Amino acid sequence: MVCRCARRRSRDPAKTPVPTYAKAPPVSSARPRFRPLGPAALLCAAAILALLTMISLPAAAEPLRIIAFGDSLSAGFQLPADASFPAQLEARLKNDGYDARVVNASVSGDTTRSGLARVSYALRDGGDLMILELGANDMLLGFDPATTTRGNLEKIIAAAEEKGVAVLLAGMLANANFGEEQKKAFDAIFPDLSARRGLPLYPFFLEGVVGEKGMTLVDGLHPSRAGVARIVAGVAPLVEKRLDSLRSTRQGAAQR
Repeated sequence: MVCRCARRRSRDPAKTPVPTYAKAPPVSSARPRFRPLGPAALLCAAAILALLTMISLPAAAEPLRIIAFGDSLSAGFQLPADASFPAQLEARLKNDGYDARVVNASVSGDTTRSGLARVSYALRDGGDLMILELGANDMLLGFDPATTTRGNLEKIIAAAEEKGVAVLLAGMLANANFGEEQKKAFDAIFPDLSARRGLPLYPFFLEGVVGEKGMTLVDGLHPSRAGVARIVAGVAPLVEKRLDSLRSTRQGAAQR
């Protein structure tokens, strides 16, 4: 008698089925193919790269903006554009290493009254420094220096400072023909404003111009190209000193 277990173990090996296994897929030696980027994808990649570059690089400082706010004396009356006070001052500042733009916001015939009426427009884009040159026409038209001229200048200065724009006063002196009392009252306006408000002052805008040969036009009042150059030579050091102060303030604010 044979045990069933023994019978199972004695089964013919040749008849035992051989297990089968799934074959591994063949390994290809060919390099993978990449689809080229389309135009839209390339534009997107370029935009991302440009954005990263802008973020990583420090922003370049904008030029200091100077507003020449006055009358025909600084507007360039009957002169080519490049001979005007703003143009010659800007050229001088650049030559001296200052990155500054001088905006010509002067209008021939302006009084302090008309200047006050348009100062908000002149300040619409802001600025760093205003060179305030008004008052000559007030004197010629006989405005009351103690109230009208001084009061209008005060309001123009306040409007500029409210916008964060520093002010440099370009002073004017009255003609002696208007009488000693009128001249004394007018001549005191600019030094008094400078002292009271702590503003830098160029005492007489036409210093070295009036009465000097070749420095004025045929009318004997408005500066010629050479006359403007003389004005710039006198004013520029005071402007540059003020710009140095403003530039230091900018740098200090950027570091905080």
